[in-house]
Amino acid sequence: MSSHQHVVTDDQAKNRIDKILSEINPENSRSQIQTWITKGHVTVNNEKVKANYKCLMGDKIEWTIPETEPLELTPENIPLDIVYEDSDLLVVNKPKGMVVHPSAGHGSGTLVNALLYHCHDLSGINGVERPGIVHRIDKDTSGLLVVAKNDYTHTNLSEQLSSKDMKRKYEAIVHGEIPHETGIIDAPIGRDPKDRQKMGIVDQGKPAVTHFRVLNSYPDYTHIECQLQTGRTHQIRVHMKYIGYPLVGDPKYGPRKTLDTNGQALHAKVLGFTHPRTNKWLEFEMEAPSYFKETLNYIQKMY
Repeated sequence: MSSHQHVVTDDQAKNRIDKILSEINPENSRSQIQTWITKGHVTVNNEKVKANYKCLMGDKIEWTIPETEPLELTPENIPLDIVYEDSDLLVVNKPKGMVVHPSAGHGSGTLVNALLYHCHDLSGINGVERPGIVHRIDKDTSGLLVVAKNDYTHTNLSEQLSSKDMKRKYEAIVHGEIPHETGIIDAPIGRDPKDRQKMGIVDQGKPAVTHFRVLNSYPDYTHIECQLQTGRTHQIRVHMKYIGYPLVGDPKYGPRKTLDTNGQALHAKVLGFTHPRTNKWLEFEMEAPSYFKETLNYIQKMY
């Protein structure tokens, strides 16, 4: 561990401690710094504080940067369904059940392990553990992802993502019959204060907007299409639960009694963006996997 200290200046006073430390340590993310604070690696005037502590002029901040043990990323010969590829990027159809990038408990078998075997030129913006990963979809969500091969492409695609210029449409099957054809859910998403493993609708959360339209409805289920205006963690799953129509098969946000789909019935079916190098609009569509169609057939036969 390396130790550091800093005395809060007049300009920095009244700012949150995690904000001040993120400005002093630009190579570390805000979430990493918040983890340091939570784990007691940060003190103010020799006392532990919370990440939202607002500093006063003259406060003495002391912190130690814990040594991280980087995950060893091993290229693995895992089949990839590559929809498009050029020298700047790939578009991949991720199967249900595959984790996007390595993390504690998922050191192998991920999309990143497969990508490292397939190509050696992935962008490094998201660090060694997430090379090329511009955006993610959950383990049990299938569908389209774009992967950057260089930092220029990664930066450009990330900007399109944050400026809402990237087009992302999903198909989902939810519990309950939605009585109207379209809807917009506008509710902020953040960590559920009662369960840190879940996201929830939180007043201080990040803005989140989901547009949806009904494709087919049945007495107890609805087949919908969702378009993301923002891309928060578990956004569609949380938003649909919030309005009373949780996703079929969702172990985290769905009802206890649901259909056996081994995870949420959610598929990223449309992905569109402007190619960073050519400035041409690229749009891809991938039909839902067999389990999704079989679930729909099963529902149709019930009525």
